[in-house]
Amino acid sequence: MKNRKPIVETHALAIGYRSSGTVRTVAEDLNLQLRPGSLVCLLGSNGAGKSTLMRTLSGLQPALAGEIRIDERPLQTLKPVELAQKLSLVLTDRIDAGNLNAREVVALGRTPYTDWLGSLTRDDHSKIAQSIEQTGIAPLLDRHMHQLSDGERQKVMLARALAQDTPLILLDEPTAHLDLPNRVEMMRLLHTLARDTRKAILLSTHELDLALQTADELWLMHPNGTIMTGLPEDLVLNGAFEATFARSGFAFDRATGTFTIHQPKNNAQIYLEGPDKPLFWARRALQREGYGISRYRDVDCVVRVSEAENGFMAEIIFQNQLFKVASVQALIEQMRVFFVSNGEF
Repeated sequence: MKNRKPIVETHALAIGYRSSGTVRTVAEDLNLQLRPGSLVCLLGSNGAGKSTLMRTLSGLQPALAGEIRIDERPLQTLKPVELAQKLSLVLTDRIDAGNLNAREVVALGRTPYTDWLGSLTRDDHSKIAQSIEQTGIAPLLDRHMHQLSDGERQKVMLARALAQDTPLILLDEPTAHLDLPNRVEMMRLLHTLARDTRKAILLSTHELDLALQTADELWLMHPNGTIMTGLPEDLVLNGAFEATFARSGFAFDRATGTFTIHQPKNNAQIYLEGPDKPLFWARRALQREGYGISRYRDVDCVVRVSEAENGFMAEIIFQNQLFKVASVQALIEQMRVFFVSNGEF
């Protein structure tokens, strides 16, 4: 049986800031656990305290109250070199790497294990090579850090964290400066690393969709200072997800795991049916136009979508008349004809 004893535990933890004799509490009474082999995504709106929690867990700023234990030892009792062998940290802050190139920055991950001369052993070189391969940064190795884009620099810093080879990795918004393919690649890599290496990985992110797909557990930071934890599916189904991100003007759709930005502008209601793929895209286009999607078939307009050679086909039954269209654009244009002429749009 694989060891599932927590690598990190907090007990009645309070986080925030002390300044000029005043205390600002961001969140309190936090009882959290990070276990080996788990990818945990920390989600919350801007200002909820995600970065504050990450910095507190890593020891960069003191807790206001409570306790943090890493491998059953209180965080404050760990010497710097011991802590560096327990956790690695990747922040979004720009790192001043001087004139170092990417290869040298990755090698710095082995510092907690080297002698006072900084000599690298065969094992050190092996860990460095493995982290370079895992992150795909081989083409960047001879370039200086100031020559890299933000996204490239983020990948190098992740490689350094992997070379550090700690049981715990904390990442503060690691996908912030990456394009979509690289964001997907990064999240997939972290999910695989947690599984294959049995590391506990905690990352804060705004990538709600990717977090729902890849995380083993979510930590949802509510603006009121509480954190709800659990499987992504449970937090969606019990309403915790939409409560955390409650805003006027859009709503969270539990059926699809996405936010609905466009609210119906009128009384026009459409019933949709058909295979999942064309159904999804037809629904999204219609909602963007302001049409309501009915759960019931007894409305004036029924749209039956299907996959076709060009990707999309739809049959529209409007007031007992049948119409056919061969694209989503044609569907939208036909809806305008129907509902504008009937004064419902």
